[in-house]
Amino acid sequence: MARTKNKVNRIQRLDYIRSELLNSGEVTIEKLSHKFCVSQMTARRDLELLESKGEVIRTHGGAALARRLIFEFAFRDKQSKNQQKKRSIAEKAAKYVKNGQVVILDTGTTTLQIARELIEKQKITIITTSLAIVSELQFASGIEVILLGGFLRGGSPDMHGPLTEQNIEQFSADIAFMGADAVDGKGNTYTGDLRIVTLDRKMATNAKKVIVVADSQKFSNNAMCRVFKPDDYDLIISDSGVDKRIIRKMAKLGINIELV
Repeated sequence: MARTKNKVNRIQRLDYIRSELLNSGEVTIEKLSHKFCVSQMTARRDLELLESKGEVIRTHGGAALARRLIFEFAFRDKQSKNQQKKRSIAEKAAKYVKNGQVVILDTGTTTLQIARELIEKQKITIITTSLAIVSELQFASGIEVILLGGFLRGGSPDMHGPLTEQNIEQFSADIAFMGADAVDGKGNTYTGDLRIVTLDRKMATNAKKVIVVADSQKFSNNAMCRVFKPDDYDLIISDSGVDKRIIRKMAKLGINIELV
């Protein structure tokens, strides 16, 4: 029993260290020793374990948060926001995909959810720049995955750059699902990252059908770079939280939008 108790205590200490690092960016061995009433050697071993997992970087007298852990928590936080809405959007989007088709999946948490909905499809080819999507689909027997090469985009699990843009030009897809950081009342879509504007446009250009997927919180917002005008895509799929005034405005402009 004593061994189980020690194991639980260590797990609790490790969770505290992770939380403290996220809040302050650094912890000291002396503080950990005092906090948990353990020896400095025990605190040092806790940090050594986290260092071996790539979660922390050891410093003089303590440790700092590794960039990898910061990224993992940030992406996990994005996934958890509006999760049910994204799942409903993804379920609707997946119905547009038929067995045997070639599908482009943009990066983002909504397109990641679409990937999950497509796992049971057969003879599907997925083209993507998202490492998260590749990881999700790696054991899906009926799906062939093509990861477009290039530079890893800082702070995101995806590829970008001139090599990626050249690679997408080699393919033709039946359908492309594109995310958005913002959608204005005129149906224009935006991203906050200039580095992916050209890539997103090339993805859309090389697909026969383009569907924008964005939850309702993306509407009536703006971001730095416009990616698509309404003529650049065929349909927007969102949830019922979109302001009815925006829906009416889009309808007058001839923009197709489906709500789930």
